[in-house]
Amino acid sequence: MNTANPDIMLWEAFRKGDKEAFAALFRQHYETLFRYGSKFTNDTRLLEDTIHELFIEIWQSKSATPVLSIKAYLLKSLKYKLLKVFRQTGRVIPLVDGNDIAFEWSHEQFLIDQQDSIERKKMVLNALGRLSNRQKEIIYLKYYQNLSYEEVSEIMSINYQVARNLLYQAIKSLKSLLAGAMIFFILLLPLHLFPF
Repeated sequence: MNTANPDIMLWEAFRKGDKEAFAALFRQHYETLFRYGSKFTNDTRLLEDTIHELFIEIWQSKSATPVLSIKAYLLKSLKYKLLKVFRQTGRVIPLVDGNDIAFEWSHEQFLIDQQDSIERKKMVLNALGRLSNRQKEIIYLKYYQNLSYEEVSEIMSINYQVARNLLYQAIKSLKSLLAGAMIFFILLLPLHLFPF
């Protein structure tokens, strides 16, 4: 176990009853949890309540289970807690393609360099929108949450190699979708922009 990791140190202090460490964990991870949860529901009140309930349950249980990544543990816990809330309240679980949970990619949370054109942003968002929900989720977790393959595989309940393959396929699909869009975009540009 890596005790040099500040999150792990806070986690261990919390497990020993340190309320300040617990509060620090909540403050450090709340925004990440909220952003991730908003991919599954746009009901902000439900999401806030679910995050608070998650932390209450964590405080009450003080699990002795070793945790290698606090972020991955919290994200996975939130995902399953939201699904449980959906089932208990009779809400429709946003499933697509059988068991694939709907994963929304919003304009606000997708940050592209501000100097890129609006058209390029639309093309990228359109291409992302055409990926499967699991592909969107793995791209979000790997590149926007900077999680390792181990953490991603834990959150998505898939093994390490499946996570690598899924990300590879997602990137391959994204490149393919963008390649066609970029050719179309280049055809729309004025000819004087090309130095030939």
